[in-house]
Amino acid sequence: MSSRRLSPRECHALVTDEGYTLIDVRTVPEFEAGHPDGSVNIPISHATATGMAPNPRFVDAVAARFPKDAKLVVACKAGGRSMKAAAALVSAGFTDVVDQRAGYSGATDPYGRVSEAGWAAEGLPVATGAPAGRSWADVAAGLPD
Repeated sequence: MSSRRLSPRECHALVTDEGYTLIDVRTVPEFEAGHPDGSVNIPISHATATGMAPNPRFVDAVAARFPKDAKLVVACKAGGRSMKAAAALVSAGFTDVVDQRAGYSGATDPYGRVSEAGWAAEGLPVATGAPAGRSWADVAAGLPD
């Protein structure tokens, strides 16, 4: 089984009309600076002093919060991390995973030009900060040690 890749507008329709939950897999600072309204932050990696480091608790955090048949959309900044997140979730047995193309900021071509508008540029609902119950701190606090 694999995941579907859909546009930000198509993913917004899944969330608003079909009961999907959007998981923003970007880092905590990226999420807090701006994210799709209503999304949950479960980073697939964390920023460290030496670069990005995988979040070893990513799949466990999703599994602790959602059943394997949950309707999930995963999104990131431009689409790369969300592809990895979707693949990891499908490999872990999740059965309804959608990967949002273009992420929050938009996909770019090799020259840095936006090739597909992201969630924010499409004018879809956004929020900032660390919403209670949907921030990584709150998600991580609910995980077993």
